[in-house]
Amino acid sequence: MAALHPSIPRTVHGLLDQQAERYGDKTFMFFRDAAWSYAAIRQESIRVAAGLQALGVKHGDKVALMLANRPEFLFTWFGLSYLGAVEVSINNAHRGYLLSYMLDKADCTVLVIEESFLPALLDVVKDLPKLQTLVVLGGPLPGDTGKTVTSYAALTDNSGTFSAVEVAWSDAGLMMFTSGTTGPSKGAVMPQNYAIHMAELICGQAGYGPEDCLYNALPLFHGNAKVLSTLPALLSGARMVLAERFSVSQFWDEVKRYGCTEFNYIGGILAMLLKADPRPDDADNPLRILVGAGASPAVFEEFERRFQVTLLEGYGMSEIGIPLMSTPEDRKPGSCGKPHEDYDIRLVDDDHREVAPGVPGEALVRPKKPWSMLMGYYAMLEKTVEAWQNLWFHTGDYLKRDAEGFYYFVDRKKDALRRRGENISSFEVERSVMTHPAVLECAAVPIPSELGEDEVMICVVLRPGQAPNHADLSRHCEKQMAKFMVPRYIRILDRLPKTPTERVQKFQLRQEGVTTDTWDRESA
Repeated sequence: MAALHPSIPRTVHGLLDQQAERYGDKTFMFFRDAAWSYAAIRQESIRVAAGLQALGVKHGDKVALMLANRPEFLFTWFGLSYLGAVEVSINNAHRGYLLSYMLDKADCTVLVIEESFLPALLDVVKDLPKLQTLVVLGGPLPGDTGKTVTSYAALTDNSGTFSAVEVAWSDAGLMMFTSGTTGPSKGAVMPQNYAIHMAELICGQAGYGPEDCLYNALPLFHGNAKVLSTLPALLSGARMVLAERFSVSQFWDEVKRYGCTEFNYIGGILAMLLKADPRPDDADNPLRILVGAGASPAVFEEFERRFQVTLLEGYGMSEIGIPLMSTPEDRKPGSCGKPHEDYDIRLVDDDHREVAPGVPGEALVRPKKPWSMLMGYYAMLEKTVEAWQNLWFHTGDYLKRDAEGFYYFVDRKKDALRRRGENISSFEVERSVMTHPAVLECAAVPIPSELGEDEVMICVVLRPGQAPNHADLSRHCEKQMAKFMVPRYIRILDRLPKTPTERVQKFQLRQEGVTTDTWDRESA
């Protein structure tokens, strides 16, 4: 009988220990003009673990990270794994209600935060009684926060000695907030083995090895950059280039400079790269494999032809990993691949009856290996039970499959939006807009973007006596939301279309789209 999992360490820090012993002084990561070896990454991570343990962080504690893409993010993530603590990923663009909600909902006691993000935190710190300690990276320390405050430099100024903690593969390792639909965002708690399993899956499908170099330009506060780029590089003994952010103008120069062979894409990244004027040397690049999702067949084929690379598309979400993925030998433009052997997947109608090939159905998923999917939504038992109906995880997404067994994403059943690679909760956009004193009602809906994915539109009903002021409403949104959430389009209506039971008929607003009375933030 085959083993449930290959015999490699099933915790994040366990994998780091093994690879540091195996590869030692081999370079693992490049960042700007500096480089870190496998052994150096381990040493820095242990210093973080020792410092956090001295602050009182223990097994099971929730520690939030609000950091940009930089080595300290990875050192802290790995350091938390040594302690059996849970890394809570916070999008560093969040502010206001959503920032305070996530930190409070997750019961975070410690926040490791970059100095540039402090203003957003200080606006809400008084609403965070559970938060006890701030670890600040860079800049002067803030005063009068009501919290214990220390610097990252002081935290890591130690010999790297700490009391070892027993951490199991089934222990919680990550909490990632997923976009809410009819309610607030949910903290998806993932076991240690989830990250290891994702790394195994990607390495197996894409064929990574020690000779590869992965270009990692997606934000580390998302699971993609951590478990689909960083850990696959670690597991395969490869090198990784950590970029501060994705840049169209710098992408090819950096890929060629470091000899990168792999890159993960999301959203409209491929379309943005294709917009650059063609050059005779477009195909003269070291890239071999690009892993991602959402490329149209036309973009898929043009990108492969122009740059002579192989695109591997898949389907997944934070809670389930990637149950569908293509391989270099078995793929189709527009398809997200076939089921991976580690998962069961069904497409069903609203009565949970399996649909025929070619008919869209909701994707239901369950794992064949333990501790490789969602443990639960933190402190949201009802939402966890709702997601796991009849022993299947309900994705809320419609897919279809063809006669050859290839699967295709059709649409989101849930009421969420996706813009520039970010999932956006319509509920949270609406809640933020509703804090404006002139707004009576609000409905947020997706509008197709020319780059793929969505632009955000809000349809607003004003309170009696209030005059329309689109620019003022837009400025309010900028103060209340992450930049990627700020609506591009604003419509002010006398009333929202509703059902007899007073539910907003968003499908009608989506169908109407951008009308003559719609205000466009980009052209204003």
